Amino acid sequence: MAEAETKSIDNAITQIIEKMAGDKSALIQVLLRIQRENNWLPKDVLMMVSQKLDVPLTQIYHIATFYKAFSLVPKGRHSVLVCMGTACHVRGAPRLLDRITEFLNMKPGETSNDMRFSLNTVNCLGCCALGPVMVIDGEYHSNPPTKEMEKIFAACD
Repeated sequence: MAEAETKSIDNAITQIIEKMAGDKSALIQVLLRIQRENNWLPKDVLMMVSQKLDVPLTQIYHIATFYKAFSLVPKGRHSVLVCMGTACHVRGAPRLLDRITEFLNMKPGETSNDMRFSLNTVNCLGCCALGPVMVIDGEYHSNPPTKEMEKIFAACD
């Protein structure tokens, strides 16, 4: 990592921690803000947080691996979720997932090479009457036909 980039990251982390008044009990909030800005939690960033908050790195990793909101691997700019819950499953979620994996050329749990998309499955999104459902960046789509799905993905910058 370049020295200028390291300083920029260091300054950003310092600002986030200062907003939380350097409170160790705000660790989860600090990690959430970093996750929101980077889409993941890089190891060097976690080491900086550890030093600045005086919290053991093992404790930070414990939290970062416990909560699903955090990722220790790079994620795409756009999150794609496909519900595989019972109602969605019986209404065709496997076929929807097949179309998505074919279109994006990736499997659930992967991130596209261009860092545009991360694809994951979930057990339930709580909108069973709409199933099967995919969610892109928080926007719900009820079993979109292939042409509409292509337009949805194309609209993602």
